[in-house]
Amino acid sequence: MKKDSMAYAVLFTFVVCVFFVFFLSLANELTKDRVAANRRHAERSAVLAALGVPLASESRLDSVYEASVSQFESGALSLYKATVNGASRYAARFSGSALWGTVTGFIAVDAAVDRIAGLEIVSHNETPGLGGRIDESWFKDQFRGEKIGPQGIRIRQGSGKGDADKENGELDAVTGASRTSSSMEKILNGEIAALRAVRDAGGLK
Repeated sequence: MKKDSMAYAVLFTFVVCVFFVFFLSLANELTKDRVAANRRHAERSAVLAALGVPLASESRLDSVYEASVSQFESGALSLYKATVNGASRYAARFSGSALWGTVTGFIAVDAAVDRIAGLEIVSHNETPGLGGRIDESWFKDQFRGEKIGPQGIRIRQGSGKGDADKENGELDAVTGASRTSSSMEKILNGEIAALRAVRDAGGLK
């Protein structure tokens, strides 16, 4: 077969494709259990952090999670419940579109859905140093204990260091990332509304 023939080019391309697809498939097969375990670890860690369940050591994450958190379905929501300092808290997974892609995380509230217990970001595609700052501690920490207003919460331009007033239902946006911040407000208020609907239906057991 001549190397400059069409048949040779097609055969060569086919062999190269098979070679790389085989090894990519093999790598995927060999690592899929570890990838799944890492994903589960990250999500369990986020649920505990959002709910405010203390975790003394990462090595005890699974045992603490299984002892402290119960999971149940209520309508379309998958909820996580824990008792912290004698009070029930509920966490829900959220996922919504921001500026460059999907933001996924967990928001936790008290049983009355009057205050946010915590917020954790699991994944996002926002710009590093701008919208990507939504996963920084200063941004997430300002949500802990924040009063939820009748219409939800408001993320507005402020100092960019976090709003310290836990009674105003307002939080600082990320400076220079107004689109990401407004997207977060919309996503979280949608989740708060869904949690309040579950509460009103008696689903927060």
